Amino acid sequence: MARRKGLTFYQKKKKLNPTVIKDIFEVIVGGMIAVFLAFVIVFSVGMRTSVIGDSMEPVLSNGQEILMNRVIYRLSSPKRGDVVVFLPNGNQNSHYYVKRVVGLPGEKIQIREGNVYINGVLLEEDEEFSKMIDAGIAQNELELATDEFFVLGDNRNSSEDSRSGNIGAVKKDTIIGKAWFHMASEQESMGLIK
Repeated sequence: MARRKGLTFYQKKKKLNPTVIKDIFEVIVGGMIAVFLAFVIVFSVGMRTSVIGDSMEPVLSNGQEILMNRVIYRLSSPKRGDVVVFLPNGNQNSHYYVKRVVGLPGEKIQIREGNVYINGVLLEEDEEFSKMIDAGIAQNELELATDEFFVLGDNRNSSEDSRSGNIGAVKKDTIIGKAWFHMASEQESMGLIK
């Protein structure tokens, strides 16, 4: 048999190492399990709903879908600034309302000259909200009970909230959960609710 003259290149056949196959399989299966568990947790602990109306603009817009945590308020109470989802007066036939907590249990709330006062002191808020044209029932000082919260929409002059006589202070047992994540809308991409 004649030998070739010059340089020759031999290609080794690559063999798949069983440990590499096992590692790849474990990563794929682990990833699938993590995704499955995330969905189970989000949909058993959480709930999906839509915002109705423009009362939470610019943070949330009409028709935008949000995720809420239904368990957090069984373990703790809403805090000032939380965006909560509730049924007004516990009315099961109503749609879910989405508003921001302004007043906490035991506090005295009043709206004067378009601003919120808590226990007689002007509320300093992180966001810049429009002055309220209509103080509603908060024109006179309201004292919240030990299980009541005062809520307002971020779009203060286009919101039916605790200033309205048919809603008033929101009882803790009518709060369904905390809105924490919003889906994409025409104005912005998905993200956490602040």
